[in-house]
Amino acid sequence: MFKKIQGFSKLPKQEKIQWLADNYFHDKEEGKKILESYWNQDKKLQELHDDFIENTISNFYMPYAVAPNFTINEKNYTVPMVIEESSVVAAAALVAKFWSDKGGFKATVLGTTKIGQVHFMYKGDFNSLKEYFNKKKNDLYKATDSITKNMRKRGGGIVDIELRDKTNELDNYYQLHVTFDTKDSMGANFINSVLEAMAKAFKNDDIQIVMSILSNYVPDCRVRAEVSCKVEELYEKDAQHYAEKFIQALNIANAEVHRAVTHNKGIMNGIDAVVLATGNDFRAVEAGVHAYAARTGKYKSLSGGKIENGIFSFWLEIPLALGTVGGMTKIHPLAKLSLEILGNPSAEELMQVVACVGLAQNFAALRALTTTGIQSGHMKMHLNNIIKQLNATKEQTAILLDYFKDKPVSHSDVVKKFEEINY
Repeated sequence: MFKKIQGFSKLPKQEKIQWLADNYFHDKEEGKKILESYWNQDKKLQELHDDFIENTISNFYMPYAVAPNFTINEKNYTVPMVIEESSVVAAAALVAKFWSDKGGFKATVLGTTKIGQVHFMYKGDFNSLKEYFNKKKNDLYKATDSITKNMRKRGGGIVDIELRDKTNELDNYYQLHVTFDTKDSMGANFINSVLEAMAKAFKNDDIQIVMSILSNYVPDCRVRAEVSCKVEELYEKDAQHYAEKFIQALNIANAEVHRAVTHNKGIMNGIDAVVLATGNDFRAVEAGVHAYAARTGKYKSLSGGKIENGIFSFWLEIPLALGTVGGMTKIHPLAKLSLEILGNPSAEELMQVVACVGLAQNFAALRALTTTGIQSGHMKMHLNNIIKQLNATKEQTAILLDYFKDKPVSHSDVVKKFEEINY
C-alpha cells in the first residue's frame, strides 16, 4: 500500500521520477534510466513538451511515417501518419499507388458547421420562455461581439442560435443550440468562450444554467471520399467474383454490429494517424465519427459501395472537425512539419485528405479479407516485432527473416524456430 502524496505537481521533474521509482519501480535505476532516455536532448524542445500537460516526466514516442502517392482531386500528396500498428502505413501507401493510375481519390466537403450548446433547466411555461428567447436573441450576439470579431473578419462566426425544447428526454431541460463556422480553426476554445458569454447574457431567476460546451458530434461538418474503376481493373483474376465479395463484406458491416465496429476501427486506423500527425484531437474525431455511425439507431458501416454497369464504386462519408491553425497545429514542431508536408492545407483540404486515407485503409482491409485473408500480410509485418521481443542477434534475425519469407507467420512458429537456432 503506497502513501498518497501532497503537492506532487509542484515537485521538480527529477523528484517526481524519484518518488515513482521509490514506490513503483522493481528496478529503480533502470526505470529512471528508461524515462530519462526518452527526454529530448534539445533542452528548449523538451521544455516545450513539458508545458503541454501537467506532471510531465518523459515523452512517449510513436512512429512517425509518411505514405506517398496519394492522388486526391488530381493533386498529389505525401501524407504524414503517426501510429504504432504494424502494416497500417504500408497498406495506405500500397492502396494510394493502386488508385493513383485509376483517377485517384475524389473528395468533397459537404459542410463545415460546428455545434455548441448552452444546457439549462426551466420550470415555467414554454411560450413565455420562447418569447424571452426571441427578445434576447440579438443581445446574445452582442454579448459575444468581442470574442467573434476576429473570426468574423475571416468569414466565420456564429451561424445561428436556436432554442430547443428537450423536455421529452428530460424534465425541464432546454438548450440554446448554437451553430458555428470556425474556418481553418478547429474552434473548441472559441466556441466554448462564446457559449459561456451567451449563458451569462441569457440566464435569469427562472433559468438555471447547467453548463455551456461545444459538441464533438458534428454531422453537418462532413466530408465524402470516393474511388471508382471498371470491375476488371480491381483484380488480376476473377475480378467480378472478388468485387461481389467486397460488396458483400460491406453489406455484412451494415447488418452486423460486431463486424461494423471492427470494420470502422480499420477506417479509423488511417484517420487517427493523420489527425494525430497534424496536431488535431483524435479523441474528439473518434467520438463524433462513431456517433455518426449510430445515427440511425443502429451502429453501421461508415463506408459503402456498389457495382453498377460494370463500374465498382466505393465511398466513405464522415464528420470531421479539424483545424490547421491554433492549438497543437502551431505549437508542436512535428505537427507544423506535417502540415508543411501536406502543402499547408486549409481545414477543408485537410478534411479531404484525412477522409481519403480512411477510405484507403478500409479498401486495403476489405481487399485482404475477401481474398488472401488479413493475417498473412499483417503477420509478415509483425514478424520484425516478434523477433525484437526475442532479443535476436543480427545473425539470428537474418536466419528468421529468410526462413519465414515464404511461410505463414505465427508467434508460436517464430519462437519455435528461434529456439531451434539457439539449440
